[in-house]
Amino acid sequence: MSKAPRTVYPFSAIVGQEEMKLALIATAIDPTIGGVLVFGDRGTGKSTAIRALAALLPPMKAVVDCRYGCDPADREALCEECAQRVGRKGLRMRTVPVPVVDLPLGVTEDRITGALDLERALSSGVKAFEPGLLARAHRGYLYIDEVNLLEDHLVDLLIDVAASGENIVEREGLSVRHPARFVLIGSGNPEEGELRPQLLDRFGLSVEVRTPETIAERVEVVRRRDAFDRDREGFRDHWRRADQALQRRIVAARKRLARMTLPDAAIEAASALCLRLGTDGLRAELTLVRAARALASYDGEGEVGLSHLRRIAAPALRHRLRRDPLDEAGSSTRVQRAVAEVLGA
Repeated sequence: MSKAPRTVYPFSAIVGQEEMKLALIATAIDPTIGGVLVFGDRGTGKSTAIRALAALLPPMKAVVDCRYGCDPADREALCEECAQRVGRKGLRMRTVPVPVVDLPLGVTEDRITGALDLERALSSGVKAFEPGLLARAHRGYLYIDEVNLLEDHLVDLLIDVAASGENIVEREGLSVRHPARFVLIGSGNPEEGELRPQLLDRFGLSVEVRTPETIAERVEVVRRRDAFDRDREGFRDHWRRADQALQRRIVAARKRLARMTLPDAAIEAASALCLRLGTDGLRAELTLVRAARALASYDGEGEVGLSHLRRIAAPALRHRLRRDPLDEAGSSTRVQRAVAEVLGA
């Protein structure tokens, strides 16, 4: 296991927030789940958990000198430059850490997508492109804090790229495209504004985090954070074995995922649950069964069962519910009630 950066808190040392940790692990096992939305109180370890998980994951193989970190084993997803190298001299590989890229509020569109140098193209005939944040996030995580405050035109941009897995930059007849597949992580405080439905639907899972409510848990959070700040190397050494065990479990789950059986009974149960909740479209069912399959792989099971659907139903469905003026219960309560009715206790 590669050494984590000095500033990264160990994932295994995070106290509580089990739903958030499980959702992040599920997307690490199967990125097609579609990312995680983390809403809740400030100072509850949202950004800490995301960076800790990325540092926990094994380094990934990337093409040498590729500006986008293309996967040499995935020939269909190579950028234009790497695709040209394949026929000439082949691809050389290196290992790189899984990237975590922050998308700050107020960022410009060019900074996100990258920029074409039109003057250089006209003067020398060279299609010069300066990659943006989407290029850096390819095959990793794109993290947006205060995602509910993001400008609308940037929301539209992210929706398009997240759907296609490709970033296209066009200017004055010039065009550059490159792969941009990433796990989108958004966090925010619901009191500061709601998220647009179009972007909300693009997050596979939605989790709620709260400030610890018991003295014992709060004391343990403070104790561990203080120990980390006083001796980061020693603290990481103390938790290294737990992180290594978790890394091995995630790697094994990734390998097991392709062999995981998804019985018709599990699909029917997922559909029945979504019908009971009145979710729109089929994205809810797809996300629910994918997340349940990742969870079953993580548990070392051979097939997806009702227990996996129960455990992941709230994160997969709570943000997809229509408003019901006759039901004042929160979305989490409505999902739990439906799970009990459809899937049993």
